[in-house]
Amino acid sequence: MTLETPPAVNLYDLTLPELGDLMKRWGQPAFRTKQIWTQMYRNLAPSFDAMSDLPAALRERLKAEVQLGVLKLTREQVADDGDTRKVLWQLPDGNVLESVLMRYPDRATVCISTQSGCAMGCVFCATGRMGLLRNLTPGQIVEQVLYFARGLKQDTFDSVTHHERVTNIVFMGMGEPFANYDRWYASVERLHDPQGFNLGARNLTVSTVGLVPGIRRLASEKLPINLAISLHAPNDELRSALMPVNKKYPITELMAATQEYIEQTHRRVSFEYVLLQGQNDTVEHAEQLADLIQGMLCHVNLIPWNPVPGAPLERSHRKRVQEFQQVLQNRGIACTVRMERGVAIAAACGQLAAVPQPA
Repeated sequence: MTLETPPAVNLYDLTLPELGDLMKRWGQPAFRTKQIWTQMYRNLAPSFDAMSDLPAALRERLKAEVQLGVLKLTREQVADDGDTRKVLWQLPDGNVLESVLMRYPDRATVCISTQSGCAMGCVFCATGRMGLLRNLTPGQIVEQVLYFARGLKQDTFDSVTHHERVTNIVFMGMGEPFANYDRWYASVERLHDPQGFNLGARNLTVSTVGLVPGIRRLASEKLPINLAISLHAPNDELRSALMPVNKKYPITELMAATQEYIEQTHRRVSFEYVLLQGQNDTVEHAEQLADLIQGMLCHVNLIPWNPVPGAPLERSHRKRVQEFQQVLQNRGIACTVRMERGVAIAAACGQLAAVPQPA
């Protein structure tokens, strides 16, 4: 019987102290740790060979014994004159995930996956049809960001809008972040680290389908990350039909946790609400939603549904979207309609499914 050789360590999975321990075991001086960390997260080095301030012997050992990333880029698609860029990644075990870069005049936002697939089963979401394939490690989450950051820094992405760096990260790609909380939060700390990537916590947003324990846990974290809650219905009967998670965490419990979060953090919460023709988009639904959240420190983000193959659904007509928005605004609730991006390449909200798209 032969034992399989364990895979080489992905350096992006290591914390700064863990990297320091590795260098110590290798007999390297302590300052090498900071050099490598800076190359990884500040200089965005694409390879060990690019870490030119390291001795050649150390670079060779790094190449031989550890990995600088494990995601394999298998497809890249662009839309919106290059301002939207979607990447399909393959993991070492063959599972896949997607992530998206969206450039606007005032920002460059990366939409990141925290799982391959998703177990939540929301009927309007393509990722939910995959089921959960696996959780991503902190390094695999971070790698997605660094790829786009490197492209922006080196100006290798053709686009009508130019930015030199990633300004915002939204954990709204494939998967439920709070179902992979520890690994997701480790990636947050890595991306926020002032000695590393150094992105402000207020430029990070996490979206959840409403896992109440995760909401309560986030309220106690030190970093002031933005919270978005996928609500999508104003009552339990409808929400349970659209989102099975509501059967475990019904709206009353979800709203209580959300209010606790607001009171504890003093931060505004965003409620995401995908609009489905004849399902959840009537004036009555809007009034119910207003009754549910009025008085909370919140904002509503209305999302016209993006097509998912095989889903017996229809996006709300423009007039219904406007009427829904008007009801909320008349009730004094801040409400916007999300700008569409990447629909042509299935890169929009709810469309990530890691499957080939028509040429």
